[in-house]
Amino acid sequence: MVEIKKSKHDLLDLIQVAFIITDVHLKVVYSNLCTERLFGYARGEIEGERIRALFLEDDLTIFLPNIVYFTLYKNGFEGEALLRRKDGTKIFVYLSTASFEEEGEVFLTFSIQEIQRLKTMERERLEAEHWASLGKIVEEIAHQIRNPIVSIGGYTQRLLKPSLASQKSEFYLDQVARESRRLETMIQRIEEYVLIPRPAFRREKIQEVVGAALQTFSRVATEKGVCVNLDTEALKGEGSVFIDKGLVIKALLHIFENSLEATTRIPARKDRATLKVGLLGDTETVGISISDNGEGIAKENLARIFDPFFSTQPDRVGFGLTFAKRVVEEQGGKIRVESELGKGTVITISFPKDRRRQVRRELISSDAIRWRD
Repeated sequence: MVEIKKSKHDLLDLIQVAFIITDVHLKVVYSNLCTERLFGYARGEIEGERIRALFLEDDLTIFLPNIVYFTLYKNGFEGEALLRRKDGTKIFVYLSTASFEEEGEVFLTFSIQEIQRLKTMERERLEAEHWASLGKIVEEIAHQIRNPIVSIGGYTQRLLKPSLASQKSEFYLDQVARESRRLETMIQRIEEYVLIPRPAFRREKIQEVVGAALQTFSRVATEKGVCVNLDTEALKGEGSVFIDKGLVIKALLHIFENSLEATTRIPARKDRATLKVGLLGDTETVGISISDNGEGIAKENLARIFDPFFSTQPDRVGFGLTFAKRVVEEQGGKIRVESELGKGTVITISFPKDRRRQVRRELISSDAIRWRD
């Protein structure tokens, strides 16, 4: 049987995570102090009992056996779970498991954190990042707005000169109008970013979400002579994810717009400007790839493309990818960019599948039956 030396025993008591070790038959051989605080069991009560005591009755036939299967045969289990305390009250936790071998015996570890505590920590982290980001945006706004205002002021002063020729007057008026439009676009983009609502999550099929975005975008692409292709071959299953459909469509439209501009900026190109949208999916994630054969992005600029107002084109506002990144990440997704100058760019978005539901609903493998009560 695994033995915890006193030094390790004391160390494990210091961590603010419930930590439990069981044998392969799921009998508890060790629990730390946080386990006692979280579940209400004294060490003498829980040690020697099976870990099933912490699980709801409904989860003993499918959920717990699947967790054990992932722990012993895969890379462990990570996910949310609803467990029960000694007094019968339920507690929503984040559960992480692993296995190890000692002296020929296999043991399982269960690390358990209360979700509310994790959410508090995550909220504090996001708030800190939000204020840091907001400070950076405010600085950029001041810088970006100053330029068109100074230009408008300068052109207006020239227009006030009584001896100004009509040709120059027309030129200055055009410049004032151009800078005014840029200022208006900038304000619209800032407003759109600042007023992003909280995501309203619903189960959506990714093909329908992308289809809706392409339906809106296709007319503009056709007018610009850009060919748009949709490839669904790499999508496994129906590709359902929990997202805010409206916000994800807006994010996709910003990415499509960026790709469109990149493909149409190449003068006298020999091949046709093309935008390829691919749907991806495996057991863990559902994704969207947007690739173009545009001018590409220089290596030194890749790290900056999500920065507010960043653009290599002086007449562009450069807020679309900033918007897209925030929308994707606030919905638990990831966004990455690969690009090669002169060849094009690929932007990939991925969202996690709701794996916990499958784990609760059906046995992952027939091997999991061994741990069914």
